[in-house]
Amino acid sequence: MSMAAPSYQHFDQMQSFSDRLHLLECTSVTEEAPDVMTFTFKANKPVWFRYLPGQFVTLEIPVGPEPVMRTYTLSSSPSRPYAVAVTVKAQKDSIGTRWMFENLKPGMTIRAFGPLGDFSYVKHPGEKYLFISAGSGITPMMSMTRDMADRAPLSDIVFVNCARTPADIIFRHELEGLAQVMPHLNLGFVVERAGQSHAWSGLRGFIDRAKISLLAPDFLERTVFCCGPEPFMAAVRSALESAGFDMSRYHQESFQPALPLVEDVLCEVAEADAAATVSFSMSGKKGQCKPGDTVLKTARTSGVRIGAACESGLCGTCKVLLLSGQVDMNHNGGILDDEIEEGYILACCSRPKGDIEVEA
Repeated sequence: MSMAAPSYQHFDQMQSFSDRLHLLECTSVTEEAPDVMTFTFKANKPVWFRYLPGQFVTLEIPVGPEPVMRTYTLSSSPSRPYAVAVTVKAQKDSIGTRWMFENLKPGMTIRAFGPLGDFSYVKHPGEKYLFISAGSGITPMMSMTRDMADRAPLSDIVFVNCARTPADIIFRHELEGLAQVMPHLNLGFVVERAGQSHAWSGLRGFIDRAKISLLAPDFLERTVFCCGPEPFMAAVRSALESAGFDMSRYHQESFQPALPLVEDVLCEVAEADAAATVSFSMSGKKGQCKPGDTVLKTARTSGVRIGAACESGLCGTCKVLLLSGQVDMNHNGGILDDEIEEGYILACCSRPKGDIEVEA
């Protein structure tokens, strides 16, 4: 039985897929490196994807009776807006990512929230750039580089990636290909070790000021984007600061922002009113919120499920509509101004200021 060919639509005939909740269909799964896979998706309707290079989405992963939320940077480029992709690395104790590796196949659908995030050269433009990453932190750098390759191929980029071994360098061959057509894209790879099976003449060890100076001699003049494990980013920050770098031109991606000072939290609790009642309209339940507790914590203790991933006010997954009352919300960019005006809050970082009702 033959399938009908999809009807062709020009780009300007299609609407953008910028809803807060998406249903994505997996179209391909590609192995990039050991324990690293790229999952590519299309929309479940004829639309194009609108986002900024470097932004992230949150996937609802059906690992069991209760799904888990996991946040991933889009490695694809918005300059090619008919598909999106995430490139993910599975750790030994991964739950959601391991489920994706073992179960997510072409043809399957998955729910996604977003896109969100300010980690993009669009938000922080510069005359020339230093992209420095470790491991899967390469994904936002890849999205931005792919986007520049299509929109502005003469962009001046020093692209530094650190990995355990040469085999662990994600997107190495594609980057080497891009360097052939982008005359001002300079690559620098640093590996911790290289076994006898790898012919490696590049840099070895860990990132430091000397290696940054060698790979990007003019780094003091560049706008820096950094992504990787926190110890790695701390080392990069220390190296830049010791060299007198203007840290207003330093930007890093992290889904684990610094926690507030203990005295600040204690001050918030001390100034809070008595326990507030949180009413959940959809479930018909009510819960007592202790001074200093969040709407999300109250929901959990009351048996009400509100999806959450980062729990730091970044990913926007726990967004709910505030029907009545007021909250003190201290978020990290996971909610838009127009959403706040519509009455939405992030449950993970909102503390009631008296009795409230939310749609949950």
